[in-house]
Amino acid sequence: MPPGIDATTPNAARMYNYYLGGKDNFAVDRAAAEQVLQVAPEARELARQNRAFMRRALRHVMAESGIRQFIDIGTGLPTEGNVHEIVHARDPGATVVYVDNDPVVLAHARAILSRTPRTATIRGDLRRPVEILDNPDLRNLVDFSQPVAILLVAVLHFLTDDDKPTEVLARLRDSLAPGSHLILSHVTADERAQAAQQGAAVYRKASASITLRQRQQILELFDGFEILEPGLVRLHDWRPDEDSAFATYRGRELPTWFYCGVGRIR
Repeated sequence: MPPGIDATTPNAARMYNYYLGGKDNFAVDRAAAEQVLQVAPEARELARQNRAFMRRALRHVMAESGIRQFIDIGTGLPTEGNVHEIVHARDPGATVVYVDNDPVVLAHARAILSRTPRTATIRGDLRRPVEILDNPDLRNLVDFSQPVAILLVAVLHFLTDDDKPTEVLARLRDSLAPGSHLILSHVTADERAQAAQQGAAVYRKASASITLRQRQQILELFDGFEILEPGLVRLHDWRPDEDSAFATYRGRELPTWFYCGVGRIR
């Protein structure tokens, strides 16, 4: 086990890996994830929907806006359909930088990407965006005079209000050239609030707690960005394609646990 890995406390990245059917998790993570599944049995399907949104958003910004530089902050454990796999399928010369502060994520990502060209994995904490932006390994790959896509997929809800997420977003935004994009998804308690709060309580005993925000609060994170159609919507409502799964769970429509959207700097 790599140094710094805590196998006694549930880990948010490893729990997400478990929802997605991955094997990079421990018994403590599986037990915590199962507690969430008791109150939100749709969590597995929503994790898959979240990944599907990310894939569609990446393809869109590449096809429609010509983006070829990507910074994935809070990347989580590598799984099928990683950012570099999606973008390199369209352009092997595209640049991808993964950013995370979790030792297990960094260990896995660096092992997988050690021989992958035009990619890098760096340690960084979203709460300190300047350190991410100034990282020399990132600067060696990313040209900030050209458009960049920042991915904050299922990560901002791990920032508390005291972490000032709107200021974090503003700092990232101000570093980007016109034509850059923000790809964002965030959990909410707008529907089935009691179950959402019960699920969030599990994360308070894990490596990272969750802050549930309402749609208007999430919308404010796009300040300074033009939100692309169809706006801030449920995961399965963002530009579904022929490969999009039906947003159902056991024959019922999925509740609104997530909002997602893509913003652009003019």
